[in-house]
Amino acid sequence: MENSKSNTIKILCVDAGRELACQVVRIFDEDHVSLSYEKSLEKVADRFERDTFDLMLFSSSVTDLNPDDALEIIELICAKCPSTLILFFAHPGTLKIAHQALRAGIYHYSALPVSDEELKLLIETAVDRKPQVGVNLLLQSEVEKNTFESMIGRSTAMQNVYQQIRQAAATDIPVLISGETGTGKELAALAIHELSERTNEPYVPVHIGSLPTDLVASELFGHERGAFSGATSMRKGCFEVADGGTVFMDEIATIDEKMQVSLLRLLETNEYCRIGSQNQIPVDVRIIAASNADLTTEISNGSFREDLYYRLDVLHITMPPLRERHGDLHLLVDHFTQLSCSTFQKYIRGMSPGFISCLESYPWPGNVRELKNVIQRAVITSTGDILERKELPPRISKFRNEDVKVVVRVGMTLEEVEKEIIARTLEHTSQNRTQASDILGISRRSLYNKMRKFNMLSKK
Repeated sequence: MENSKSNTIKILCVDAGRELACQVVRIFDEDHVSLSYEKSLEKVADRFERDTFDLMLFSSSVTDLNPDDALEIIELICAKCPSTLILFFAHPGTLKIAHQALRAGIYHYSALPVSDEELKLLIETAVDRKPQVGVNLLLQSEVEKNTFESMIGRSTAMQNVYQQIRQAAATDIPVLISGETGTGKELAALAIHELSERTNEPYVPVHIGSLPTDLVASELFGHERGAFSGATSMRKGCFEVADGGTVFMDEIATIDEKMQVSLLRLLETNEYCRIGSQNQIPVDVRIIAASNADLTTEISNGSFREDLYYRLDVLHITMPPLRERHGDLHLLVDHFTQLSCSTFQKYIRGMSPGFISCLESYPWPGNVRELKNVIQRAVITSTGDILERKELPPRISKFRNEDVKVVVRVGMTLEEVEKEIIARTLEHTSQNRTQASDILGISRRSLYNKMRKFNMLSKK
């Protein structure tokens, strides 16, 4: 219900007159509610392109001239701004459009005039039931802030990755990307290519782990006609196809000793031979390799060449696991929900607290890829517009928020421990200070003062 810059509930009141807005001001003090006002439909969508609101109070007074336009605006906000709940207030004789607004996705409607007590209860109840996930897709600055190339996330861990990707793109040296399965190593490789001077040249990904061992050499280096049984024609390998561009080699740890020698020679001389030929072919490619295995361990085991490792490990990027990307889970859940709704023609307004609690508590061994599959399944199987815990696989639905832990290291001061707990709690609640203060057992004012003390307030 809050943004990162204030403790207040942000409300947009759409009313031809100011009666409803004045009533809200009379009921709530300005420290509790931040109220914006529009008297017509024309600028409502523009408002959401510049800002995000917790609630929209929508009076039927703006529907008299263009009821279809009003319903179109309501449908737009419901679809693109799922974290904004709409309360519709109907003047006498306008119940028909109130019912149509309900079908369009509003949270609740009430007849006017409405008493102060009822209005206060409606707003407080709506805030308590506000969906916990939902990025304003009309707000371009929000979308840009949370994305980098094809990657989504604004955690410190991902900001570090983005910086390393920029550094890698500014050079032409080999890059080694490590990380657990499903952390987005291929997305990072593609981002490096697209930000580099080779962006207009070919980008060729090779998933070595999925290839039969006897076909790896042909895939990488190509072959001449008759080089082996079944080689009925000459075939170019990925290095030749990608000449001038980038080759991304995933699961590099799975290549055998012979291929490691051939790859090392290519890196040293920028030349190679097709299988079945002695002719050296010059090539200009940038190699980005990735592995979910620890290559230093593979070297110790004797299964990976140390000299090849050092040729590939000129610039090393480690993709963080999802469990260490504090604050990114909600962004990813929202993105995958929107994507799945678009793909499968479904409408999801939000997620239940139980659903979110399980997602936050689960350790995600399959990382972002696993999360994407789980959300896709939940959207497909859901029978309502709110994702519930029952839509989760049993391995995830058994987890609870009480499983979330904060690590306190020996040597930390009490102030450092307090700051860490506050930071992790804010990340856990997606910067919702009211929820964070409830969890911590302090007032919102006390939480604000501590955040100011520890220099944790967002810069305006």
